[in-house]
Amino acid sequence: QVHVVESGGGLVQPGGSLRLSCAASGSIVSITDMGWYRQRPGKEREFLASVTSYGVTNYADSVKGRFTISIISRDNAKKTVYLQMNSLKPEDTAVYYCAAATYYWGQGTQVTVSS
Repeated sequence: QVHVVESGGGLVQPGGSLRLSCAASGSIVSITDMGWYRQRPGKEREFLASVTSYGVTNYADSVKGRFTISIISRDNAKKTVYLQMNSLKPEDTAVYYCAAATYYWGQGTQVTVSS
């Protein structure tokens, strides 16, 4: 079993930055990729970015250049993934989710971009 927990959400002004963290623990030795997703009010959940254990990244066009994903794998017991979000816009307001191998999901963390 893999346990995924997100943190770092909150209220930020337009143009501001926020860094989300995601910790995956448990049986993660077989987890080779992790990703961030979000669900905006009234919208479907959407892919934002992913990173493999080797550091290969992939981004949705909507966040390319503004968001950066990174991973720290200290051992086979825990992986930590970050999502650095810059130049935030009101339309970035959403619940942000982390997923391990697109199978194990966290509970989400709320990000609100508003003045």
